[in-house]
Amino acid sequence: MLFSTFGIMGIIVVPVLILLFAAIFLSKQYKRCPSNQILVIYGSVGTGQSAKCIHGGGSFVIPLLQDYTYLSLEPLTIEIDLRSALSKKNIRVNVPSTFTVGISTTSNIMTNAAERLLGLSTGEISNQAQDIILGQMRLVIATLAIEEINQDREKFLDLVNKNVNLELNKIGLDVINVNIRDITDESGYIEAIGKKAAAEAINKAKVEVAEQDKDGAIGEANANKEKEVQVANQVAESEAGQKEAERNKRIRIAKYEAEGVTGEAAALREQEVAQAKQRAITEQGKKEALKEQRVFVAIQEAESVKGENESKANIAEYDATLKEKQADAAKRGEVALA
Repeated sequence: MLFSTFGIMGIIVVPVLILLFAAIFLSKQYKRCPSNQILVIYGSVGTGQSAKCIHGGGSFVIPLLQDYTYLSLEPLTIEIDLRSALSKKNIRVNVPSTFTVGISTTSNIMTNAAERLLGLSTGEISNQAQDIILGQMRLVIATLAIEEINQDREKFLDLVNKNVNLELNKIGLDVINVNIRDITDESGYIEAIGKKAAAEAINKAKVEVAEQDKDGAIGEANANKEKEVQVANQVAESEAGQKEAERNKRIRIAKYEAEGVTGEAAALREQEVAQAKQRAITEQGKKEALKEQRVFVAIQEAESVKGENESKANIAEYDATLKEKQADAAKRGEVALA
């Protein structure tokens, strides 16, 4: 009974333990890539591929069939002490410079790095890059005249950057920065060019100073002349203004006096006309009042006569009616008496 119980537990526990160990093993085979490194998986990674490069994220490494390692993305500073590089006009120049390079994160260039730099130390990588940079800088300098190298530094730096970067990409590196510290030559040609440019600049400055002094003197004389002319014009304009102001004052006074006399006469005339109009209106009003009074009196008299006539007619009609009634009453009395 006890043996069977242990047997059942063993049947359950063993598969669980196997699954647990398998899960732990598989989880250890999943490799994550830090941001400052490239994960390189090599072995059986696919037809036609020597390695699988991953920057960021992670990937599962198949046991026995695959293995992995990391490539650092930390920049490498390489000092280039280029001496006696032959330029286009056969003048040898010295171009000491500093290059900062690093492994590229571009897909195909990362593969180049995995193929050519995997397992190399930092010093070995720097030596390879240094040889490539020296060769390409000599090539670029050979295509340029000394004047182009010295005067158009931007063009020279751009050509160096392009050529060096193109060759470094072949081993998986990118140019991060280029710093040309100085450009000199063994014959002193660049120094002579600098002295010539300095002398020309000094002479040009002297000429410009003389021109400025001359222009200043002429400008000062012109300014004084313009000042005198402007002062004279201002004096003349001031006197003319005073005369014009006096004349305008006299004209305004005469105008105001004439307007006063005219206004006074017009006011008197308007007053007389207004008084005449008022008198005419008053007379007309009186006549109208008298006419209305006579008409009213005539109307009242006619109304009175009419009333008297109507009263008389009423009295006569009443007398006739009375007499008629009296005769009728007398007649009825006689009849009654008979």
